[in-house]
Amino acid sequence: MYENARFLPSGDKSLIIEFGDSISPEINKKIRNMYLAIEKSGLEGILEMVPTYRSLLLSYNPVKIRYSELCSKLREWEENLGDTDSEPAKVVEIPTVYGGEYGADIKFVAQHNNLSMDEVIKIHSSRDYLIYMLGFTPGFPYLGGMSEKIETPRLKTPRTKIPGGSVGIAGKQTGIYPIDSPGGWQLIGRTPVKLYDPFGDPPVLLNAGDYVRFVPVDEKEYKSILKLVEEKKYKVNIALLDKE
Repeated sequence: MYENARFLPSGDKSLIIEFGDSISPEINKKIRNMYLAIEKSGLEGILEMVPTYRSLLLSYNPVKIRYSELCSKLREWEENLGDTDSEPAKVVEIPTVYGGEYGADIKFVAQHNNLSMDEVIKIHSSRDYLIYMLGFTPGFPYLGGMSEKIETPRLKTPRTKIPGGSVGIAGKQTGIYPIDSPGGWQLIGRTPVKLYDPFGDPPVLLNAGDYVRFVPVDEKEYKSILKLVEEKKYKVNIALLDKE
């Protein structure tokens, strides 16, 4: 983590606030708190904010606020960010059916790590994962905190189509494909929950800075939840993060 954030111009109406040069919960906490500080400020001229692993991209209207004025405000807020979250993070529970036709690569993940498939499921679903950022496709969460016991390299040849809702592993990361798309992650399961719905309010379920908790379900429960999701009757369980 840098002692002081770096402010880097990005074009004529964007600014990158860079907090460090690695992927870490501490840097993410600074990003989250800066995001919340800007959001709460109501500063005129702010158009959009995009959190990443180690920075925050800020788009603004240079007619409404000058670059120098914006940097001055940001530096002032940075000095008062503190080391704790200014708002409690949410934990979004994601029901997931593991293995079989829903997770074609779970057997390979198990063999690669000298584990049984049940052990892979237990390890993968035993912790809360920090959402560092969203990207690749709308609503795709890059999750941190996966156990090294189930680390597995990407596929040598990516698939041309992965079903939306698929849960995968790539190296030290785990994530969820929100929509049908190409991809090279090892598939271990699938969720019936929609992470991205262009007609939803909001259209994206997850937010950077919050957490995901995978909850194992069997195929029967998966299909039951899927039916409720299709009928727009399913409500995702969301709790506040317990830091104790």
